[in-house]
Formats: sequence, structure tokens, C-alpha cells
Amino acid sequence: MNANEQLIHHFYTCFKNKDYNGMQACYADNATFSDAVFKNLNSDQVKAMWQMLILKGKDMRIEFGQISASEKAGKAHWDAYYTFSATGKNVINKIDANFEFENGKIVKHIDDFNFYTWAKQALGTTGLLLGWTGFLKNKIQTTAMANLQKFMEIK
Repeated sequence: MNANEQLIHHFYTCFKNKDYNGMQACYADNATFSDAVFKNLNSDQVKAMWQMLILKGKDMRIEFGQISASEKAGKAHWDAYYTFSATGKNVINKIDANFEFENGKIVKHIDDFNFYTWAKQALGTTGLLLGWTGFLKNKIQTTAMANLQKFMEIK
């Protein structure tokens, strides 16, 4: 396992152990993060996001694998199992992660998952009927960013 593969493995091991400090230490000061819900987060925001998700996701568990990396880029697959707090519905989110590295740290992290599949699980009938629309996606993104901002203000 090369150094960047070890970094990815360490990141997800920390995640699995709910060690947000360990996860945060994997990111460079200029890191960025994006996924279907959280768009274009800066380093402070992404670090706070993982802390928030771990602290609020009491029953969250993850599994990870398929790690590969070169000197500049890497990828992994991970599955998240949790209860979506807004509805109480169980979610299994299958995620492909892509990374870019500089100086032994993550500088770019993009998680890719099927938003419609997630919405159907997390929101039930609403997700089934509206999960494919930009309206619902924008509403989820806006709510998630507002929750992150509130979390950052009180932490």
C-alpha cells in the first residue's frame, strides 16, 4: 500500500471509528469537497461537515474498500448505513470517492452517489415522486448548508 492509499485507509478507518479529528487531519488547509448535497465546501466547512455528521449520526456505520491511489489521485468505495434524522427512515448510501493529493494530504475530495436512490430511501414517497427534480435537490442542498452553517457557529 503506497502512502496515499494509506491516507485513504486511515481516513475511512477514522470515519468508521467516529474519530472526526483523525479525518480532519487528513485534509490540507486548502482542501475542497463536493457531493450531491454539499457543494464546493472549503477546508473549514468539510472538516466541520464530517464532525457534524459523526456527532449527529448516532447509528451511522460505514464499510469501505476498493482503495487505489497514485502520487496525485486516488479513489475508494464506501457504504454508509444510517437513519435519516428528518424522517426516521433507514438509508444505505453507496458512494464512490475520488481524491487529489498534495504533500501527503487530501486537497480535493468528491463523493459521487445516486441522489434519486438516496432520496427514495431518506424521504420515502416524497423522494420517490420528487427525488429526480432539481427542486428537491436544491431544497436538500440549501437545508444541508444551513445546518452546517449553524453547526459551525455553535461548535
